[in-house]
Amino acid sequence: MKRREWIRNVAGLGLLLAAGPIDRAVWASELSEPEKVKTLTLSGVKMTWIQDNPKERRMPNKIFSGADSRVIDELSPEGGALATVSCFLMQKDGKTALFDTANGNADSLLLPALEGLGVKPADIDYLFLTHFHGDHIGGMMRDGKAVFPRAEVYAAKTEYDGWMAMEGERKELVATTMKAYEDRLHLFAFGEELPCGIEPMDASGHTPGHTVYRVGDFLVIGDLMHGAAIQLKRPEVCASFDMDQPKAVAARKKYLAYAKENQLTMAGMHLPPPAFLKL
Repeated sequence: MKRREWIRNVAGLGLLLAAGPIDRAVWASELSEPEKVKTLTLSGVKMTWIQDNPKERRMPNKIFSGADSRVIDELSPEGGALATVSCFLMQKDGKTALFDTANGNADSLLLPALEGLGVKPADIDYLFLTHFHGDHIGGMMRDGKAVFPRAEVYAAKTEYDGWMAMEGERKELVATTMKAYEDRLHLFAFGEELPCGIEPMDASGHTPGHTVYRVGDFLVIGDLMHGAAIQLKRPEVCASFDMDQPKAVAARKKYLAYAKENQLTMAGMHLPPPAFLKL
């Protein structure tokens, strides 16, 4: 994608948004065309965005509902909202953590990106999971083995219980992955303080225990939005991936307002490059 086109896509999100408490969106940093990694340091927390997808990613307009299709097409005129499949590397208090691990496909950029940053899988102290969809936990496994040999894994108990109650293939990846890390798996209740002072917050709706994490001036939002060009202006719009759409809408509105009120920089797993956004 040409830089000029990228700037046009960002501008297309609209600086002045429609009704509601959010009235302005500003991307936290710029991205030069070759980059798929970007680092921001805020209040002693170093957060690095890692784009896992090697090619441009768009969320097709047809997966969104909750508004007239003409409205969706106007907000996303190219037929799909620019997005990414991303995860975030955090360095704080001498510890190294990953928020999610992307999808682990053959063309995944996560491990090459970590290598380029001088970080080995064994250097990861913690994995903080926003939820259990395959494009968030897929990178935890390779060839049937755990990729991160030392990492302590943190996930919401409601997320774990919700997936374990599902049947058949839907929970197969989750069950296999959690089994591989079972001696290092920590299931938390929302509101508990996690290592590095991280606060997990209930954003259920996308999945049974979808979690956003506050760490300093960052808010890691997981899948709060799949198509920012559409959902920033129309947060009532859901992607088909949301399991409980009314709860997903409520969570989206709540945390967009929370991020704005507290002047937090959001780190989103499907935000457009560079996947940092401040309202």
